[in-house]
Amino acid sequence: MSGSKKYSISLPEELAEDVRSRVGPGGFSAYVAEALEQRLAMERLREIVADFEIDNDPLTEEEREAARAELRHHSPGVDDGRDGEQPQAAA
Repeated sequence: MSGSKKYSISLPEELAEDVRSRVGPGGFSAYVAEALEQRLAMERLREIVADFEIDNDPLTEEEREAARAELRHHSPGVDDGRDGEQPQAAA
């Protein structure tokens, strides 16, 4: 990523303080940037799946699980988008 620009955002206080206590005073921006990068990557993956499923049969649960395993293998700690639900394809 090239360069940085300062932004002002509002966050729930408890969430921000939890992050700050984990990363210390100098790591907050890097933590937020990494979280945003991961979120964008997951949204892009959902778009890819949605585009694929337009021209093909929907992915099976087995294919989705294999993809999740591959993501976990290559990106430890990446949220696979599941909160007890299947990730939703982008509209």
